[in-house]
Amino acid sequence: MNSETKLRKAEINDRDIIWGIIQQSIERRKQDGSTQWQNGYPNLGTVESDIAKGFGYVLTIDGEIAVYVALILNDEPAYSTIEGAWLSDGEFVVVHRVAVDGKFAGQGMVKKLFDHIEDFTRSHGIQSIKVDTNYDNNAMLKILESKGYSYCGEVLLAGGMRKAYEKIII
Repeated sequence: MNSETKLRKAEINDRDIIWGIIQQSIERRKQDGSTQWQNGYPNLGTVESDIAKGFGYVLTIDGEIAVYVALILNDEPAYSTIEGAWLSDGEFVVVHRVAVDGKFAGQGMVKKLFDHIEDFTRSHGIQSIKVDTNYDNNAMLKILESKGYSYCGEVLLAGGMRKAYEKIII
């Protein structure tokens, strides 16, 4: 039996579940020895702001929230300055704050999430997806490589340099 996977906008009543998932992810990053997400960001206010602005999305499996992500259209000020070069300068979707519920960890959920983000991007007629991650986030680096994202350079975000990637969708 196949599970139904859907990407939908997060709602305010999803806030506590999302915050719990982010807290699990913060702890997993810490256990992995990462410096990413170890300075009070993201926090509950970040989640509330994402939802209020319409940036927050959840990937559900049979109706249960498995993954949280912020999808922002054409707006990441840090991306205007890159040490390197983006592949394009058209419209783009920014992927931030990917967090997987521990119950679903290791099941390829982030790859499924990126499939849904690509469908979302195509359906909105947007040219590309841009994403950044910490140097020590090996899981995300492997996923971006496996999904065909191109390394474009470095961006300064949240007080640190991040590896920046882009994939042309249309």
